[in-house]
Amino acid sequence: MGGILWIIIVGFVAGIIARVISPGPNNPAGFILTTVLGIAGAFLATFIGQAIGHYGPDQGAGFITSIIGALVVLFIWNRLVASRVISDPGAR
Repeated sequence: MGGILWIIIVGFVAGIIARVISPGPNNPAGFILTTVLGIAGAFLATFIGQAIGHYGPDQGAGFITSIIGALVVLFIWNRLVASRVISDPGAR
């Protein structure tokens, strides 16, 4: 349970940092969406790290790899919005 809480906290911070350093106009709008994308990035980084053997089964991703995971998720988000697969909730 503590590992999941750690992933959520680190993912929150990673999402905010990824949004700040991510180029392009298609940033997700809103605090909640940024947090969700950051948490998704932290889970992605944890999953990939455990799959390749970098992290043990009871370890979560570190801060830097969570930021990288959040950047990957943000990049995917930006590509989906740019190709109009999903709508941009910030453009109303």
